[in-house]
Amino acid sequence: MQVDIRDAMPGDAELLAQWAAAMALETESKVLAPATILAGVSAGLLDPARARYFVAIASAGMGGGEVVRVPVGTLMLTREWSDWRNGDWWWIQSVYVDPGYRRRGVLSALYRHVEDLARQTEGVIGLRLYVERDNAVAQRTYAALGMADAGYRIYEAGFGD
Repeated sequence: MQVDIRDAMPGDAELLAQWAAAMALETESKVLAPATILAGVSAGLLDPARARYFVAIASAGMGGGEVVRVPVGTLMLTREWSDWRNGDWWWIQSVYVDPGYRRRGVLSALYRHVEDLARQTEGVIGLRLYVERDNAVAQRTYAALGMADAGYRIYEAGFGD
């Protein structure tokens, strides 16, 4: 199976919103409001200062020379300015791979694509992400990609839902 990565487009919003809802349910047992997710994804797709989404596309031969291309995963980037380092951290968020395509290199392809872009972009000082503290599978996966526990805990003061 070949996996290609492309920038997400506004037409991907519904699929990305479905995947975001599935990820929230799977990883945090949270049921999110579909309209809110769709509005959030759409806003991110329309404003590169807010987010940049990528879609993994799997290509598989169907016999007779026919190739089927199917979206199988996504990853979103946001930015955080670091005055300590005079550069941007790129935060990996909203990572999701369709269950039928997991453990087949989709996440690795998404990560390597983003890592290559980050290394080629002036002012980017590294990649970060947060992961649920009890999600050992995800932690092992990110470690295998070369990421390390940065030693931080995240605190928040939510306003609303």
